[in-house]
Amino acid sequence: MIARFLSMPVDFHYDELVKLVGYFGFTEMKKGKTSGSRVKFVNVEGISLIMHKPHPSGILKRYQMKQVKEVLEL
Repeated sequence: MIARFLSMPVDFHYDELVKLVGYFGFTEMKKGKTSGSRVKFVNVEGISLIMHKPHPSGILKRYQMKQVKEVLEL
């Protein structure tokens, strides 16, 4: 899955993202009742990744994939 992500696919799904960042020690935190589609992933070192859940398709946008790559330092 990491190799698939590094090649920046155009169909990378949010569920795949949850598994990928989980591999790097991140857990998903709900932002609260009024957060809408915003989600936050945090690891034990306190590094966070905040984004909007892509909808309705669940496919990540290119800018979101770049953001994840920067946070994961890939």
